[in-house]
Amino acid sequence: MSIPQITDSHCHLDFPDFEGQLDQIIANAAENGVTRMVTICTRLRNIPQVQAIAEAHAPVFFAGGTHPMSAAEEPLATVDELVALAEHPKFVGIGESGLDYHYTAESAQVQKDSLRIHIEAARQTGLPLIIHARAADEDMARILSEEHAKGAYSCVMHCYCSGPELAKTCVDLGFYLSMSGIATFPKSQEVRDIFAAAPIDRILVETDAPYLAPPPFRGKRNEPAYTMHTAKVGAEVFGMDYADFAAQTQANFDRLFSKVTAYEAAA
Repeated sequence: MSIPQITDSHCHLDFPDFEGQLDQIIANAAENGVTRMVTICTRLRNIPQVQAIAEAHAPVFFAGGTHPMSAAEEPLATVDELVALAEHPKFVGIGESGLDYHYTAESAQVQKDSLRIHIEAARQTGLPLIIHARAADEDMARILSEEHAKGAYSCVMHCYCSGPELAKTCVDLGFYLSMSGIATFPKSQEVRDIFAAAPIDRILVETDAPYLAPPPFRGKRNEPAYTMHTAKVGAEVFGMDYADFAAQTQANFDRLFSKVTAYEAAA
């Protein structure tokens, strides 16, 4: 019997945690039905390394942007710079960008400026915006809504663990919520409740590897193979059979990351 296929919509395969092990990591993923993954570049100067990983491994696609916690240390990205990246056939998303006031509240203004640049690049390329949000729900809801009113764009709220109000704003804008290992932790019932209230056709799954490993690997290095453990909890949250939930998240990913499906169709 074949394992249902799923996609790790957000991981960081260029991090030192995976150095020299990518062939094994991708093989492990395939054994668990994780047949595609999007590796995220968090500092634009690292694009060459991230791009090389995507080029060397058929199941891997990549996205790039300036992480909000790095926004004050890195040169401010330009719209043109981000748009140019989209010329690569395996570059499939803008970000991760966003706001993080938990660790880096002192750089709030540069984070906001950076976020609006990334939104404009998402608008111009038609690629989904990938958002990191922490302890910034009000500003995040306001900026996403203001910008959407200026011109539509698509978006995924990666590793969603903010409040129910921001989730509702995002769903109302047509955005997607991605479920990470956080949703599997025993103390995360509030996060599970937020997902349960969201439309099933807006849910993605991810690892954020090497971080946030779900049980039974909690506290260890996360890897794309473990997306399956989060997806199994997701199926429980929505009261669905695992195969049906997996198929639904695949359809959702294909709709949002349409460049991936176009690439696969052409391959």
